[in-house]
Amino acid sequence: MNERLIVVSNRLPMGDTPSGGLVVSLHDVLAASGGCWIGSHPEAGDDHGAFERIGEEPYQRLAFRLTQSEMENYYLGYANSVLWPLCHRRPDLVKIRPAYREAYEAVNRRIAAMIAHEVSPEDIIWVQDYHFIPLARELRKLRVTNRIGFFLHIPFPVLADLSIMPQAETFAECLAHYNLIGLQTREDVARCLEMFRDDPRAEFMTDGSIKFGEHVSLVHSFPIGIDAKAFEDEARRELPDVFGGASPAPFAIGVDRLDYSKGLPNRFRAFGTYLADLRPEHTRPCLIQIAPPTRLGVQAYEDITEELQGLTGKINGQFAELDWTPIRFINRSVERARLAHLFRMARCGLVTSLADGMNLVAKEYIAAQDPADPGVLVLSQFAGAAEDMTEALLVNPYDIEAMAHRIDEAFRMPLGERQRRYRHCLEVVRKTDATSWAHNFLNVLRSSLKALDLAFQERELQPFG
Repeated sequence: MNERLIVVSNRLPMGDTPSGGLVVSLHDVLAASGGCWIGSHPEAGDDHGAFERIGEEPYQRLAFRLTQSEMENYYLGYANSVLWPLCHRRPDLVKIRPAYREAYEAVNRRIAAMIAHEVSPEDIIWVQDYHFIPLARELRKLRVTNRIGFFLHIPFPVLADLSIMPQAETFAECLAHYNLIGLQTREDVARCLEMFRDDPRAEFMTDGSIKFGEHVSLVHSFPIGIDAKAFEDEARRELPDVFGGASPAPFAIGVDRLDYSKGLPNRFRAFGTYLADLRPEHTRPCLIQIAPPTRLGVQAYEDITEELQGLTGKINGQFAELDWTPIRFINRSVERARLAHLFRMARCGLVTSLADGMNLVAKEYIAAQDPADPGVLVLSQFAGAAEDMTEALLVNPYDIEAMAHRIDEAFRMPLGERQRRYRHCLEVVRKTDATSWAHNFLNVLRSSLKALDLAFQERELQPFG
């Protein structure tokens, strides 16, 4: 029987045309293997323990449904009110409820049982992100011995914060049921290894693998990317003038989901500080901030929306002129083609996350630039992209004055330096594109398992299951 790839993620692409770097890359590898994509249906309901088949060509799409209670306790609750803030260094925002943990475990058990009915012995299962950390453990309980990989798209939590988690001792155990644990950065790998070193149940093997009970895992970094060529092409397309015929002054742009991890309040404050230091003869730039809402119903997200609206009013009230609005805060989505066009026009791209797994906006901004006259990326040192995009203007997003200085530096940078920094960053973007990310992960999963199988044969141990 031929190998088939099964991808499990929180979201399932429902349309006929894939869009976005992650979706496109997974679409390609699934189509090549005649694979299967499993994810949640956008509409709540009861799946009665059976998948809903969405499509068959060029690969299967199987949807499970979450009840309204599961949406509140599993998704908004444990996944996004416990794991998300914990991984993004905000333990103060963690909300612990017994119902959250119970729903998280129950949903993973149910999905594991459904997958167990679909999987064939040669299939590879690739689990995406923090919604499904216990999934491999639940599959092993059902005697699923297939190769299972896991990729965490968000930062790996620091060891000190893990103790806050309910039943914290199960976190390392759940991860150990995966054959390959993929993380965004080398720093994430270091934090993961620190967790295992701190656990007396874990044993580090000479080949770099980690033995945990009867299971052996590998931990590697796989920096995720975008479909670089497609975004470059999108940015070069001619579009109707987004400014209505007016000649725009130089502007900075930020595009982020409205999330406390993105550092938006400090970004607005830094832009206000930058404006306060402008001399009258200087060009009056503006900040265009696009921040569509996310996770409605979670209090922390409602709080940050109100904070940003207040900061926008305060800064605009202080600096605006009749013909100039310093901050344009757009609290809704903007179509991808228009975003690419705006990125290309912007003199400065602002990515000032307080914590970020990778941040693909940073890579999209670079891919969209005109090589003859590129803009400058101001990038948080706490975004995963900063690990390799070292020629961006790196900044500490907690330091308002430093960010204001970096914004000023970006607007004033000479053409030659802009081009040099752009070329270096573009090389990183192309080297770590979405397709390479997917193929690299699967190649390591396949090759590492062959090596581990041989090692276990020599030790007369059972490798998995």
